Amino acid sequence: MTIVVTGAGGFVGRELVRQLLAAGCRVVGLDTAVAGIPAGARAIAGDLGDAAVRAAALADGCEALIHLATVPGGAAEADPDASRRINVDAMYDLLLEAAEIRAGLRVVFASSIAVFGDPLPGHVDDATPLSPKMIYGGHKAMMEQAVAMLSNRGLIDGVTVRLPGVLARPKGPSGLKSAFISEAFHALKAGEAFVCPVSAAATIWAQSVTCSAANLAHGLILDPACLPPTRAITLPALRIAMADLVAEIARQCDVSESLVTYEPDAALEALFGTQPPLATPAAELAGFGHDGDLETLVSRALAAS
Repeated sequence: MTIVVTGAGGFVGRELVRQLLAAGCRVVGLDTAVAGIPAGARAIAGDLGDAAVRAAALADGCEALIHLATVPGGAAEADPDASRRINVDAMYDLLLEAAEIRAGLRVVFASSIAVFGDPLPGHVDDATPLSPKMIYGGHKAMMEQAVAMLSNRGLIDGVTVRLPGVLARPKGPSGLKSAFISEAFHALKAGEAFVCPVSAAATIWAQSVTCSAANLAHGLILDPACLPPTRAITLPALRIAMADLVAEIARQCDVSESLVTYEPDAALEALFGTQPPLATPAAELAGFGHDGDLETLVSRALAAS
């Protein structure tokens, strides 16, 4: 099977491509640069908004598509035009172009919990309506609708998966306002002090990158009859208090959790520190899962950091 992966050089994309190659798949990886795309994939470098770059990625055929490429949250908020160009227009064109090559191909779209907006209700489940506030979440919600509509028309066989926080991202700018969670891993792993911008009681939804990539790969093979009519599911995730996450990272790194102090930013905590209990029966029915427990999540995240 030839699988085209956009965003193949990114944090989640690299792990996903490695898992697909290990499973014996032929992978075409598209990203702005080839440096991060794992060896073994056919690498295409360029801007997703460029029709010629998309054509190059599809040139050898496309039996399935996993679409990860995105202008992320903070970057989308800072440049809404770039978000529309990549997160909406380029994605829509790519879906149509892939459907011309293979009508009804499986498409797995990485959406986000940002589609729910903020503040979140006291409980989130499969019936929670989408009410995005940020540009990023709004554009993701638009493209969830596009995936459902094109699937209903038989052009693609779409699966939308809403990713929670994915841990632990590499050091350096990511364009994500939630990057502080990964920064806690890096600081404690290095035995350095860290000022956490949300409170110790702040709650997040999280998966390791290993788990997230496996869930995306599972989207290629699941029975679409398990999906709701929207074709969209929220992935299962562990709900973790920041203090518990810090304590487990510190334990596994053999450092003191007192390296972390808390100076909450009210706006940031409202966005990323008040995530309520989460129920994901549709995802679980379709065969998706989370890391199982906090110890496993932290161990996997430290290995990836």
